[in-house]
Amino acid sequence: MSEAVDGPTETPTVGIPSHRYTAALAKRIETAWQERWERDGTFHASNPTGPLSDGFDEVAGRPRRYVLDMFPYPSGAGLHVGHPLGYIGTDVYARYLRMSGANVLHTMGFDAFGLPAEQYAVETGQHPRDTTEANIRTYRRQLRRLGLGHDLRRSVATTDVDFYHWTQWIFLRIFDAWYDAAASRARPVAELWADLDARVREPAQGTNPYGRPWPELSTVERRHVVDAHRLAYRSDAVVNWCPGLGTVLANEEVTPDGRSERGNFPVYRRPLTQWMLRITAFADRLIDDLDSVDWPESVAQMQRNWIGRSSGARVRFGSPAGDVEVFTTRPDTLFGATYLVLAPEHPLVDEVMADRWPDDVRPEWTGAAPTPGKAVTEYRKAASRRSELERQTEGRDKTGVFTGSTALNPVNGEQVPIFVADYVLTGYGSGAIMAVPAHDQRDLEFAQKFHLPVVKVIEPPAEWNERHRTGPHYPPAEWPEAYTGDGVLIASANAGVSLNGLGKEEASARITAWLQVQGRGEPAITYKLRDWLFSRQRYWGEPFPIVYDEHGLPVPLPESMLPVELPEMTDFSPRTYNGPDAADSEPEPPLSRLPDWVEVELDLGDGLKTYHRETNTMPQWAGSCWYEIRYLDPTNHDRFVDPEVERYWMGPKAENPTGGVDLYVGGVEHAVLHLLYARFWQKVLYDLGHVSASEPFARLFNQG
Repeated sequence: MSEAVDGPTETPTVGIPSHRYTAALAKRIETAWQERWERDGTFHASNPTGPLSDGFDEVAGRPRRYVLDMFPYPSGAGLHVGHPLGYIGTDVYARYLRMSGANVLHTMGFDAFGLPAEQYAVETGQHPRDTTEANIRTYRRQLRRLGLGHDLRRSVATTDVDFYHWTQWIFLRIFDAWYDAAASRARPVAELWADLDARVREPAQGTNPYGRPWPELSTVERRHVVDAHRLAYRSDAVVNWCPGLGTVLANEEVTPDGRSERGNFPVYRRPLTQWMLRITAFADRLIDDLDSVDWPESVAQMQRNWIGRSSGARVRFGSPAGDVEVFTTRPDTLFGATYLVLAPEHPLVDEVMADRWPDDVRPEWTGAAPTPGKAVTEYRKAASRRSELERQTEGRDKTGVFTGSTALNPVNGEQVPIFVADYVLTGYGSGAIMAVPAHDQRDLEFAQKFHLPVVKVIEPPAEWNERHRTGPHYPPAEWPEAYTGDGVLIASANAGVSLNGLGKEEASARITAWLQVQGRGEPAITYKLRDWLFSRQRYWGEPFPIVYDEHGLPVPLPESMLPVELPEMTDFSPRTYNGPDAADSEPEPPLSRLPDWVEVELDLGDGLKTYHRETNTMPQWAGSCWYEIRYLDPTNHDRFVDPEVERYWMGPKAENPTGGVDLYVGGVEHAVLHLLYARFWQKVLYDLGHVSASEPFARLFNQG
């Protein structure tokens, strides 16, 4: 063998023939071919129309295939070994399809907005645009060296003004839409206005706080009612406030131990007014349509579990402050409900809370506080410092305080105490539960700690009693664990209905029907999925195309005023907080520090007026919800995509009836973030007639 060469060189090394294959020769060969591929447009995919349609006549009759990788976040470190793992696989597959005669779209862009870039910019004193653009140049150079067969004409970055122009446009389509549950689809808000004006539709439950008919409402009141129907809306929601980052986070961005995924800062639960997207309206379709795509079952099941569809009943317990409504999947056990629990964030807590303790209150119920109000206040503070996962951890010591009030169990007339406890979450059901300690383990642990009644209403089988050394007459309050299985109902009858001797399904149906007749309940389906918290108190994100009028109501900007460009800032650091008072701090978006940008004079159809811009920005997930569509038509300045181009590449076909990307490759870690959000946006666009594909990704493959 010849002696080793220390590194690449452009001239032959002494003793090595000029034709010997060295690193330098490999580089020259690879570079020459890469330049030729670019010059000849080897990997260009032809559109049926528009500026990228050159050569379409040659491929018009061929099969078309869209092969895509999840685009990377351009960090300062450049590509890591995990990136080529998927990229090379899709490249091989795309080349095979081309050699088989198909017209293949295969390209790559960059998910460039978001928290990491802003944090890095703050730490280094550089503008995030500068660092992001430098990182993208590095990525493009490295991707080129890999020799991947990408159509580089189609590459986009979510930070490109031409790209986020259309992200803002799509947000406005979501804002200008509502979900018609009867039709199971999104519709334009203009149609809702028309239906309400024609009195062929009444406002949905909970959207008209004024209690007067639509014709009697003022213009401003009507706007409030309509805004409450929109798919994009503002809400006083309990959110994950991260003082260390100076922003709120979605549930998916909080770790199991209650800290931020980025930066590992403490996260607190507290109410704030935020932008929300009504993804819950699509919950059933998001579950059911998983059966129509070719995805790994593990990913599909993760989405099903995250959405968390449950069937059961709503039950209303009467109290002096009004009805306390709970959701239960086991209405058959209602006769065994001995107390109620409200989540600390539940709005009804303040209404049911008594002024003072009852004379016979047990000391352990009070949290050592002189009044229910002080007990609940202190308990809420403590609960706000715990993550949802921590609050639900099995075996964790149960905590809670009594509100000082009781409610009436509608089936037996018993007054049951109302507690506040953090093992109940606002994010599931109604944020209130009926506790049946004999047949729910967490309820039993709570009841045993606070000495609450335990009433058995399902007879455990003999083998369960034998295993636990109990029996038919053994006090259930002393059971080592709750009996959570099925069985025959006992001790479950009143003058109007009897469940005794029935099994779970029949008993549930009978008691639900009885509750409905009595006006105390009805069948219900609920979900773990919550609406998507869509605003961030950060600088490096897409500005909202929204201004606020003199009534404080959101007004969408017309398309002619898009894009709303992110203004230049030298001080773009978020207002962050640390220390003991951090949990009580308030967010301050960096854009709010630009008064000349925030306050603007506009004529939006009724004369020149002063408006105030929205100062929050969109989350980093916004661009990745639709980027696969922009790849199809990236130079189109008039539309986010030409309909003919979208139908050609992503429209339904025999082997792909939902339409969408033919093969999408990326990590399983995106199952309940990017993949769920992108499906939601796709369905809104599909319902409104902007795309022909009902799903964004027909086939998914997880590398690794």
